[in-house]
Amino acid sequence: MKKASFKYYDLFLAAAALSLLISNLAATKLIAVGPLILDGGAILFPLAYIIGDVLTEVYGYRYARRAIWAAIGGMLVGVLIFTIVRYLPYPDAYTSQAAFDAVLGFFPRIVLASIAAFLVGEFLNSYVLAKLKVRDGGKHLWRRLVGSSAVGQLFDTVVFCLVAFAGVLTGWDMLNYIVVGYLFKLGVEIVMLPVTYRIIKKLKKVEGVDAYDKRTDFTPLSVSLTK
Repeated sequence: MKKASFKYYDLFLAAAALSLLISNLAATKLIAVGPLILDGGAILFPLAYIIGDVLTEVYGYRYARRAIWAAIGGMLVGVLIFTIVRYLPYPDAYTSQAAFDAVLGFFPRIVLASIAAFLVGEFLNSYVLAKLKVRDGGKHLWRRLVGSSAVGQLFDTVVFCLVAFAGVLTGWDMLNYIVVGYLFKLGVEIVMLPVTYRIIKKLKKVEGVDAYDKRTDFTPLSVSLTK
């Protein structure tokens, strides 16, 4: 697909970056729902994968790849600024430094975990979806949306949980965290399928595009929209 100008692509790119940044900030808190363990990021994070599905299905892998790198760039800027602010001197009247350190001091580890997980998971998600679309000739949208997310979210969840909370959670608690997080995020995407379907259908019509990645270079190490 040739490079083109689209009406709504930039909005989805911004939404992908914002959802990832907010999810990582929220993920610094662990949540217990009865015996189940989640982190705060699980509330919003499925949106990042839904956006990835929409971008790949409508605009193609190249455009999804650029959005992934934009989201990661936003996270890196965020952790840089928070880290600088954390170590800047503060007046005696400021009494919240310990709270700032407790929450945002953990943020760099969360970002490291998220970058590793998101790179693996989201690129797998986009790759599987693009390949299934070509193989199925554009049919069975539900199968590629669910199938790609099942693969991407599995790798994402395992990598994130182990890197972010190894040593904080161990044994059964870690397994609980991984399994519950994975099923919850995948479940949200499945529940949201009717909405995702409508967005994809509307975007294809408005943008006048329905990308098929038949000759795409699937390397993740690029932001090119022409190959």
